[in-house]
Amino acid sequence: MNTKQEKLEAFGRLLDIMDDLREKCPWDQKQTLESLRHLTLEETYELSDAILQNDLQEIKKELGDVLLHLVFYAKIGSEKESFDIADVINSLNEKLIFRHPHIYGDTKVKDEEEVKQNWEKLKLKEGNKSILGGVPKSLPSLVKAYRIQDKVKGIGFEFHDAEDAWKKVDEEIQEFHAETDLDKKEQELGDVFFSLINYARISGINPDSALERTNLKFISRFQKMEGLAEEQDLKLADMSLEEMDVLWEKAKKLS
Repeated sequence: MNTKQEKLEAFGRLLDIMDDLREKCPWDQKQTLESLRHLTLEETYELSDAILQNDLQEIKKELGDVLLHLVFYAKIGSEKESFDIADVINSLNEKLIFRHPHIYGDTKVKDEEEVKQNWEKLKLKEGNKSILGGVPKSLPSLVKAYRIQDKVKGIGFEFHDAEDAWKKVDEEIQEFHAETDLDKKEQELGDVFFSLINYARISGINPDSALERTNLKFISRFQKMEGLAEEQDLKLADMSLEEMDVLWEKAKKLS
């Protein structure tokens, strides 16, 4: 592994390269905070994919892409004379020190849960008007639900255990089945999803990761099913559901 000095030198070289690109590259010159935004989201999802695949070399590559974007935003901020990368890092350093009084102060904590509770209380002291004020509006709905639940847990708004949370799931499913109005049924389905995400979270399962693993598993099996059909000179679109189900079961055995 690299020494601290080597890491600092590598970061300094990145800053120099960013300066060069901003000055000399036509594409980099045109970028703005707004134009980079959707590209940053794409890079973040690519990093997420690499993490789910546990591909360490790909994770390294995608971390570099994300880091480039962070440095790029800071460069634009310096051009606007608003902030630079040092301001970004110093602000982060101060926040981390303030939110970890059990490390940099006299506060005592017994476990991870107390750390999270203190974290949310300290955020309110920083001027946040609501525990939920820091939940990004643009988060995907499933991830947003998880973050909302995790944040309110920080002040004790939480079921006692997973069994109590599952009772809520049962209750919401019954209300969903009983509703006949389509608009209200949609609302009830949202409640089902929210309660199921909550149950998963309390059980120690990340629902977003769980769903994505299922997505990947389905894609893999379906593509194997397509391959089996092609081997038999068959077209899935011309097959009955029962015939496709036979291929599906074979594809599952190949997974």
